[in-house]
Amino acid sequence: MWTPLQHFKADFFRALAHPIRIRILETLGAGEHSVHELQEHLGLEQPVVSQHLSVLRAKNIVTARKVGTTVQYALADPLITRLLAVAREIFNNHLVDTQTMLKELRREGRPGVRS
Repeated sequence: MWTPLQHFKADFFRALAHPIRIRILETLGAGEHSVHELQEHLGLEQPVVSQHLSVLRAKNIVTARKVGTTVQYALADPLITRLLAVAREIFNNHLVDTQTMLKELRREGRPGVRS
């Protein structure tokens, strides 16, 4: 049926499957931040940021490091930024293909315009 590795991969991508978590990871790609810094940068309430960080920590996607009275969060693996960049390229390619199809549809819809 499914291998443990396939389950691991699915859980990993499920942890990424929220816009707020993607924004957190993109922010952490520039360096570590505290919950307060993340909440200010993202314009979100502290409980929301903490909840999403908890999901990311549970899947070992981010790490936490205590510094005095604050906790600094960072990407567990810098390759996460490459993963997000590759995903962005895939989405961009998809959008380019969609735009090309829309142009073709518009041409088809015009009387007297032939392909």
